[in-house]
Amino acid sequence: MGPTFSVHTAVLRGVEAVAVTAEVSLASGIPGISIVGMPDAMVLEARSRIRCALRACGYTLPRASVTVNLAPSEVKKSGTGFDLPIAVAILAACGEIPTRDLDSCLFVGELGLDGSIAPVRGMVAYGMLAEQQGLHVAGAVGDVAMRSGAILVRSVAELTKGVAALPVLEPNANAGLRSAAPVQSDLDFGDVYDQEFAKRAFVISAAGNHGLLMIGPPGAGKTMLARRMPTILPPLSETERQEPLLIHSVAGLDTREIEQGVRPFRAPHHSVSRGGLIGGGRPVMPGEISLAHRGVLFLDELPEFASNALQGLRQPMEDHEVRLVRVDGTYVFPSNFLLVAAANPCPCGHYGDPGHTCTCSPARIQAYQAKIGGPIMDRIDVLVYVARPSAKRLIEGERGLSSDEMRDQVMIGREFASWRKARTQAPANVAAVEAARFRPDAKAYLERSAHASALGGRAITRIVRVARTIADLGESEEVSVENVAEACGFRTRATS
Repeated sequence: MGPTFSVHTAVLRGVEAVAVTAEVSLASGIPGISIVGMPDAMVLEARSRIRCALRACGYTLPRASVTVNLAPSEVKKSGTGFDLPIAVAILAACGEIPTRDLDSCLFVGELGLDGSIAPVRGMVAYGMLAEQQGLHVAGAVGDVAMRSGAILVRSVAELTKGVAALPVLEPNANAGLRSAAPVQSDLDFGDVYDQEFAKRAFVISAAGNHGLLMIGPPGAGKTMLARRMPTILPPLSETERQEPLLIHSVAGLDTREIEQGVRPFRAPHHSVSRGGLIGGGRPVMPGEISLAHRGVLFLDELPEFASNALQGLRQPMEDHEVRLVRVDGTYVFPSNFLLVAAANPCPCGHYGDPGHTCTCSPARIQAYQAKIGGPIMDRIDVLVYVARPSAKRLIEGERGLSSDEMRDQVMIGREFASWRKARTQAPANVAAVEAARFRPDAKAYLERSAHASALGGRAITRIVRVARTIADLGESEEVSVENVAEACGFRTRATS
């Protein structure tokens, strides 16, 4: 039996990296590289890249039959990250590079034909796995800050002297982390004129993590408002940013803003497929709702989204995670996002607009609004009509609340809610109204409103939650009639 050698590597499965061992055995026979262990087409293509890369770097390929086993064989192997570990194992097996310290590294990287090494998606996931196993990530690690030291390998040629001679990147303990101060943004709510009522809805939504739907004519400023929602949210804490970093890294997206504490903002086009919104594909990838984890998911032109895609939001909005069942197992993606949506009141967009005449029939309007679906509406807490701004105020540039002022209100509400919950721990079996500490007159008002509007159980619970948030914004321990009335106002599908 010929020489054998193995190195540590990994494969992405969902948002996790699963440990894999790349084993190489040299034997007499027809020269060539054979890869086994459930490799897909991308992994099999590594054979050509490895041959060219090793020759370009001056290594002598063994005139032998090279068998590569990616263990465990029951796990499907995909991606180009196996190029580097296979090349390292081949070079070590034939004595071309020193084997010292190879066992302390987790190799991952894609090879170029000239021997250069490129980073692959999911470097944060590989870094987390390496940290758990007490290994160093070795490869073109890019600018991803990992807590464990990473060994930078730019080219296969650098392995001639062994990994011990390569630079170890020890990241700063505060790499990628910032203070709790808000991250500066070019967007500001102060630039949105004559929409103070809508801004109040955004403050309530941000303070209590309530789903928000804006309905209004085209040009009213719905998209402008939505894109400014992250500016009034508190920045990501060190703990909160770990999962978004992992998800964006696995998706191959830039992670620099998340490292600075900026919350994700995702705004998929209404033509997005169910898989693109929820997640899926081959290999299984996170969807838009997972990319918006700990941030904002904005769905513009909500009725134009495919019905099956919208209905797929129901379970993730309740459970804050997506569970995709496939033949090879179950994939779980976190999806705790703040939903902000916008819609026109009718197909032409002018129903209820005093400055324009609606050309839609009542049947078309009803069919258009029904596209959203009752179950999704029940999961949206705050509904606000965004009217066309006054031309006079728009021309004169009359500014209203800015993002800084709105953020201060949000932080007051969140801090008071945290203080209140820590001070009064309600038993698990207490009704939602009792736990929210409604005054007797507020409770009676809610009962009358629920009966008049024929509200279901979920809708009543949403009103209770919104009313409690409004009370928190006013730093009140009890919910008043005024709080309930305002919360009920944000459940009415008004268009005038």
